[in-house]
Amino acid sequence: MQVNLQTVLLQAQQPSSMPSLFIMIGMIVVMYFFMIRPQQKRAKDQKKFAESMNPGDKIVTTAGIHATIRNINEDGTLKVEISNNTFMTIERSAISMEMTAAYRKKAEGTTVK
Repeated sequence: MQVNLQTVLLQAQQPSSMPSLFIMIGMIVVMYFFMIRPQQKRAKDQKKFAESMNPGDKIVTTAGIHATIRNINEDGTLKVEISNNTFMTIERSAISMEMTAAYRKKAEGTTVK
């Protein structure tokens, strides 16, 4: 009984690529939910926060400067007062959402009697 090599090779099954495909799709889904989606949510919240600022609000910049908004310019910049009669012009994006929220929370917690 002679076995033809070509017949054996034709009858051999190829390994399935489905498990590796499912793993690759699973990795992409995990990356989306743990990395991309939270970043998009933070960016949306930051934009909403930057648009809701009003003159008189106390803020903290990303550089750590505490200031009060005095004027909102049409070009997207803010004129802020960092000390009596000391003004600075900054971009809206330079305001730290997290630090400003913590600053407001701390200010509300301490009441002067």
